[in-house]
Amino acid sequence: MNVLLDTSAYSALRGGHQAILDVMRRSETVAVPAIVLGELHSGFRAGNRCAENIAQLTQFLSKPSVRILNVTEETALRYAEVDVYLRKKGRPIPRNDVWIAAATLEHGLQLLTLDVHFREIPLLLIQP
Repeated sequence: MNVLLDTSAYSALRGGHQAILDVMRRSETVAVPAIVLGELHSGFRAGNRCAENIAQLTQFLSKPSVRILNVTEETALRYAEVDVYLRKKGRPIPRNDVWIAAATLEHGLQLLTLDVHFREIPLLLIQP
């Protein structure tokens, strides 16, 4: 299994969430989009344990099975499709999450998340 880790799943992983840990153990590769890195670093800087959190993230990102995904033109096109679909449906989700969904679809991955609003997006495979 190949997954894309969103911010909620990374936080849950750090907290020892069993379902997230189980999916991570079964995953061959774990993708982390640059958007998630931005959300994480923003949270770290707003908190009291910035250096510790950055060190933990750096260690996580250094694992051979983890790769960072940058935004591409294809991501932007997927973003537009998802965003318009959700707005027409009357079910918009946070903008960063549209980018995360777009990257997941672009790379044919399963989204590892605890955020239920992603379930509004057809064809998006979600774990746990």
